[in-house]
Amino acid sequence: MIQPQLAQMMEKLEHFSPERLAEVKDFIDFLQQRDQDRLLRQDYARAAEASFAKVWDNDEDAIYDNL
Repeated sequence: MIQPQLAQMMEKLEHFSPERLAEVKDFIDFLQQRDQDRLLRQDYARAAEASFAKVWDNDEDAIYDNL
């Protein structure tokens, strides 16, 4: 069964010209790429945290932890 929102979108898309549908497709592709990029940045940040833990967690810099 198609979700109500998806059915509404499909109904609206039926009235667009092929050129406008191409624009909609490009926009959807843009949104998907943006989401993938955001997830990749989050993954890189998590990976970097482990690498920098030894550098960040030391007694010399402990005073900065409370800023």
